[in-house]
Amino acid sequence: MMLLQINEPHELLTKRAVTAKAIGIDLGTTNSVVAVFENGKSHVLIDDIGPLFMPSVISTDFGDLRSTKRMMHEPTTIISGEHSALTAARDILKTLKNRAENAMGHEVLQAVITVPAYFDDTARQATKDAATLAGLEVLRLINEPTAAALAYGLDEGAEGTFVVYDLGGGTFDVSILSMRKGVFQVLATGGHTQLGGDDIDAVIDKHFGWNDLLKARQAKENLNFGLNSALLSNFCQPFIEQTLDICEQAIQDAKIAKDQIDGVVLVGGSTRLQAVHAAVKAFFNQEPLTNLDPDCVVAYGAALQAHQLTYGTNTLLLDVIPISLGIETMGGVVEVIIPRNSPIPIRMAQDFTTYENGQTSMSIQVVQGEREFVKDCRSLAKFILSEIPPMLAGAARIRVVFSVDADGLLTVSATEQTTNISQQIEVKPSYGLTAEDYTKMLKQAYAHGKADINQRLLVSARIKAEQLVEQLKNALNLDAHLLDETYLNDLQDCIQDVNQALATQERESIQKACDQLAKVAQPFAEKRITNAIKQKLQHQTIL
Repeated sequence: MMLLQINEPHELLTKRAVTAKAIGIDLGTTNSVVAVFENGKSHVLIDDIGPLFMPSVISTDFGDLRSTKRMMHEPTTIISGEHSALTAARDILKTLKNRAENAMGHEVLQAVITVPAYFDDTARQATKDAATLAGLEVLRLINEPTAAALAYGLDEGAEGTFVVYDLGGGTFDVSILSMRKGVFQVLATGGHTQLGGDDIDAVIDKHFGWNDLLKARQAKENLNFGLNSALLSNFCQPFIEQTLDICEQAIQDAKIAKDQIDGVVLVGGSTRLQAVHAAVKAFFNQEPLTNLDPDCVVAYGAALQAHQLTYGTNTLLLDVIPISLGIETMGGVVEVIIPRNSPIPIRMAQDFTTYENGQTSMSIQVVQGEREFVKDCRSLAKFILSEIPPMLAGAARIRVVFSVDADGLLTVSATEQTTNISQQIEVKPSYGLTAEDYTKMLKQAYAHGKADINQRLLVSARIKAEQLVEQLKNALNLDAHLLDETYLNDLQDCIQDVNQALATQERESIQKACDQLAKVAQPFAEKRITNAIKQKLQHQTIL
């Protein structure tokens, strides 16, 4: 069961006081942009310095800090001097806030801020924390491709299925969205948090010795280093191919064909490269949409969303969770609670039970990933649900609830149903994914999918077999006197066969031995039921 908690437009004004216009901020790797929605249209703010389109650079005594957004998965790690990615984002947002106030002539307290679709919980929370430190209330974090789609949906009045290809300075995102009658639903998303124009620059730097070139220019020396369009295209090609591989996977996830795509929107400064434009055109077999400035379109969408969240709208936005979320179960198996590409906000629940007799606590480990086993996924958090009433194995009912809010932040709770004892945790992991983890998660899931499933089936068969043997041994300890010696020996032989099958690590052998044990044990189960009824009726008068 899936529940979506959606506010109606008229409810927004009663929940949040509108003190002044909220702004939209594209907090970019290379540049950051501030826009506002006025007179039916989003536009970039302009103050006495110029348009609020400024480099995401922090000047320190140790030099300029650039591309700090790439470090938001480790927000408190010191990059230079006393600066971390968190403090860098704080200072950039504070500057943007001050300039926006100068441009608008009043205090700015609220904003919608965009983030890459594949930002993890740490990076999202760090972005919100940085905004809070800068004096901004974050109305919502919105994925960058979704913001771009909102802007195009407004300006073009578009309906259909659209791809947003967002290649910026530091990150790549692709989203496939369905736009129908004011409902913007993200069908699938993909991306890489360490893939963008910075990587192309690094290749050029390595090839030409960029620092030597800059020194030569500062000395006013004439230096022709020969970077032409053909050579630039060659430098770009490996990175472009990576983005198209991610696009292919997103199309498969959305369960659509390329000819069902009505338009492709280009977003991000790196899409200005001729090689990128040509490759995207050839891949999707259509001319990409470039009606809006690719450097500003994300900020336009954020400004529109800020307006909608403060003044109401008839447009419904359904974004998605990019990577599956679940918990660890017996045998180190992952039980997925929220599959990837599920629309958010979302709240999903699943019931679990105890494994051992008299078990009074349960460890809940929250994991993120696409593999079948915890060892191959990422652990987000762990907590203990204690004071479970002692019961027979399988009798307790533990309801685990996953709730992901509109910003993509996760809360997990576990409740024992008979006593209502519960525990809850907000998932704010102390570390983020490494540079290539997101891409690896998906690639490894597909590469090892068949082997993972087979291993999971083997583990499940083993657990079932072990439980069956344990339950039968407990029953024999209590009621072996009900059986004759020949039948008892037959049961013991079957139990031995299951144990031998468990040693083979062959699922079919284990399953066959379990089926035979269950068949042979059936008369014993019937005898136990009959005996239990007889004891209950003893000394009872039936009228």
